[in-house]
Amino acid sequence: MNLHALRIFIEVASKGSVTAAADALSISQPAVTAQIRKLEQELDLVLLTPQGRGIALTHEGRFLFEKAERIFDWDKEIEEQLTQIKQGTIGKLRIASTFLPSLYLLPKWLASYKQQYEQVEVEIRTGNSQQSIERLLRCQADLAIITNETWDDRPIRRHHLKDVFFWFIVPAHHPFAGQEVTLDKLVQEPFLLREQGSSTRERLFSLFRHHGVQPPRVGLQYHGLVESIQSVRAGYGTMLAPELAVRELVERGEVGRVYLPDIEIKRPVYLCLREEDGSPLPAVTRFLEMLLSAP
Repeated sequence: MNLHALRIFIEVASKGSVTAAADALSISQPAVTAQIRKLEQELDLVLLTPQGRGIALTHEGRFLFEKAERIFDWDKEIEEQLTQIKQGTIGKLRIASTFLPSLYLLPKWLASYKQQYEQVEVEIRTGNSQQSIERLLRCQADLAIITNETWDDRPIRRHHLKDVFFWFIVPAHHPFAGQEVTLDKLVQEPFLLREQGSSTRERLFSLFRHHGVQPPRVGLQYHGLVESIQSVRAGYGTMLAPELAVRELVERGEVGRVYLPDIEIKRPVYLCLREEDGSPLPAVTRFLEMLLSAP
């Protein structure tokens, strides 16, 4: 397969336009079109179809785009690793993290790391569990720090770092604030939920299923932890939140904690690595050593 034509195809597919791809690649539109046609002839497939002023991917084009992106992710990974090897102690540490570790654990860990290795460039990309795992497997991150309970058979090595307790919270003046409430009463309140793919959302729904209670009513849905907590603080909704994030708010009386009889929720935080990676680069190795040796 012609990799030059494949690279041009990826640019066209990602931008949805031959014109935009030509501008980005600094080549002419006819040259871009010619390479796409050449690739389609080589594969004996139609990859793109016109759509308004742009283009759309065919089913075959979407398949090729998703697979080809991985090829060039690996290509970029190889180039970056070679650069780091040449640079010696100057490297890059790329972390994919779910919201809880990113907001409340990584800042302390990275402060200690950067005090020792100031020249290492650190990049953190925060998302839900599925997004973080995907970034790790696509070599867009060197490691992932994830709060999660359920795992599939994808090639990941896991190291348990710690457990974090989770509390149910409500607005400060809610009748349930500071009270012991049953789960079937709490579920009648509007809940603030995370998006699909969030392990906290899955843990919450699993809790209700385990106790034979109908899932909660969605009051608001957020793609982040802090925004949800601030909504409760502002006076609306119920949510399951990490103790690390809300303890001070509870102590100051800005939100209220709800106690559920005989229910204690704690969630594990894992360090995740790709299974096939035998020897991480020096910048990554130093961070792993620091993390795994911490008490």
